[in-house]
Amino acid sequence: MKQDIPFDSVEGITIAIVPDEDIAPGTDGVPTWTVYLLNHNDLSLETVLISSEGYGTQPTGEAVRTTTLRYHFPEVGPHSATPVELIDPAVFHLTNQYWVSYYRDSKIFDKKFVFVPDSIVVANLSRLDLLAGRMGVLHS
Repeated sequence: MKQDIPFDSVEGITIAIVPDEDIAPGTDGVPTWTVYLLNHNDLSLETVLISSEGYGTQPTGEAVRTTTLRYHFPEVGPHSATPVELIDPAVFHLTNQYWVSYYRDSKIFDKKFVFVPDSIVVANLSRLDLLAGRMGVLHS
């Protein structure tokens, strides 16, 4: 039963959405963006599963939901950044959700990372050390 499975808290795992080129605040550049899974831990993550989806409303008021995409990574090394998917800036006005599940030391962990509408903007960029100092929107 689900209630019999102990779910420990997730620590040291984040999702970052990073432009593929530098963009300065106040510019209208529209680069491609990549979603990364960042592992800040000293241990590897095993059997990593990530599902991504977007949902919300269009500016016209119409409800919209993107296709749910699923990704599998056999192992994510310690102190590493793994590219997950490209993300189109056309969906930044939606809620973008990433549900990450993985095993560490034969224990299962999972966490949802939710980027609220219009949070993926240049004003929210921060330095990402696991990506050699590149700038990105980070969700912890």
